[in-house]
Amino acid sequence: MKVKNLLSQSIKCVLIVLVLSLASCKDAAKKTEEVKEEIAATTVDQKPFFKLSLAQWSLHRAVRNDGADPYQFAAKAKELGFSGLEYVSGLYGDLSKADYSDEAMANFVAKSNEEAKKHGMTNVLIMIDGQGNLATANDEERKKAVENHYKWVKAAAAMGCHAIRVNLSGAQEEKAWISSSVDGLTQLGTYAKEHNIKVTVENHGGLSSNGALLAEVMRQVNMENVGTLPDFGNFCIKRSKDGCAEMYDIYKGVTELMPYAKAVSAKSHAFDADGNEKNIDYVRILQIVKDAGYTGFIGVEYEGSQVGEIEGIIATRDLLVKASKNLK
Repeated sequence: MKVKNLLSQSIKCVLIVLVLSLASCKDAAKKTEEVKEEIAATTVDQKPFFKLSLAQWSLHRAVRNDGADPYQFAAKAKELGFSGLEYVSGLYGDLSKADYSDEAMANFVAKSNEEAKKHGMTNVLIMIDGQGNLATANDEERKKAVENHYKWVKAAAAMGCHAIRVNLSGAQEEKAWISSSVDGLTQLGTYAKEHNIKVTVENHGGLSSNGALLAEVMRQVNMENVGTLPDFGNFCIKRSKDGCAEMYDIYKGVTELMPYAKAVSAKSHAFDADGNEKNIDYVRILQIVKDAGYTGFIGVEYEGSQVGEIEGIIATRDLLVKASKNLK
């Protein structure tokens, strides 16, 4: 009888241990799944809401002062961890020397496409400078400036870019500037639409750095393929020999321009010991960009002299990623 009781008790103990073990396994499995979900959620949260492109202007000293080959842009951008390319028209001396002939433009397109394909990069846009004043009050000059941009529209289309970036220089009086800008952009936008290219305007000094005025131009143009390219750092309306004489509020300006944004430029000049831009709150300004629903490329444009161009590009790239993790 005692043996039977002992055996019965032993069996009960074994069963209890098995039940407890199974329960523990289930709890462990549940906890494992919870941890996996938590890790996955964290990974999603940490991924930036934008893609990273490199503005070629970040390398302008290397090209202009050190003789770097602008056609190695794709290779350098890939090496630095970018996936998109933002070309700058003024960095290609072969084009200006050839007076932008059809042959020279075709060569630019072919070589750029070859390099982008070789390195698996995306051609995002071309920044156009020195092709005339699209906002001049002179009708003939404005028409000529518009036509000067046609070759760049065709180049952008042939390279698979989604846009070109233009400037709105010209008239100095606000009313005349708005009127001239609307006309110039409408002409160019109409032509660009035929080639499936967007025309973007950067706040790039003068009246274009007045966010409210540039937003009003966009409102009046009212074309789907015409928009803005908000630059975090180009809000100086008037300059003096000592620097900026009239500065527009950068956060107000970006807020006003984002509803029309087709691209975004992350400007940087100098960094503190923690890697933050000294004059631009990247978390605050990126929050504005995110709240506007923007999810496209953000182009890194280092323009400072505190560190070398490569160091500045890397610092700006890393700051964008770091700041994106602190957004709501």
